[in-house]
Amino acid sequence: METTWQEQLHAVGLRVTRPRLSVLQVLAERPHADVDTIVTAARTVHPTLSPQAVYGVLEALVATGLARRIEPAGAPALFELRVGDNHHHLVCRSCGAVADVDCTVGAAPCLTPSDTAGFVVDEAEVVFWGLCRDCRVGTPSGTTTVPEHHDRGGVKQ
Repeated sequence: METTWQEQLHAVGLRVTRPRLSVLQVLAERPHADVDTIVTAARTVHPTLSPQAVYGVLEALVATGLARRIEPAGAPALFELRVGDNHHHLVCRSCGAVADVDCTVGAAPCLTPSDTAGFVVDEAEVVFWGLCRDCRVGTPSGTTTVPEHHDRGGVKQ
């Protein structure tokens, strides 16, 4: 039996609120969404929702383990509901598309550092960079040249 968002919120000690339900719905439909995307999409069902409220909801969801924040270099923070499985991400250098990739090899943390500096490692976060299928279309096979980089909104960087 699948639990509802209301049950999940209660299980982690959070009240069920319309903003929280709106943000959860957006994240279920748009994994790897940035805050602007979440605000815009959530406003279709909750028109008065403020960006500040979304930031607060995301902070609570991440703090309680219901959501995960990822921060690819040079890109805005992204949020997803896939948590607790130590998966990694693929990011397109051209369009910013993000895809999940399961643990690289073995059980978490999937990777073994050459020196732990006294840490007990329990998780690894890896971001693989490259070009997605759509951005490679029309590129001769074997070409390693990366097209001019654009951010997620298509603006040249």
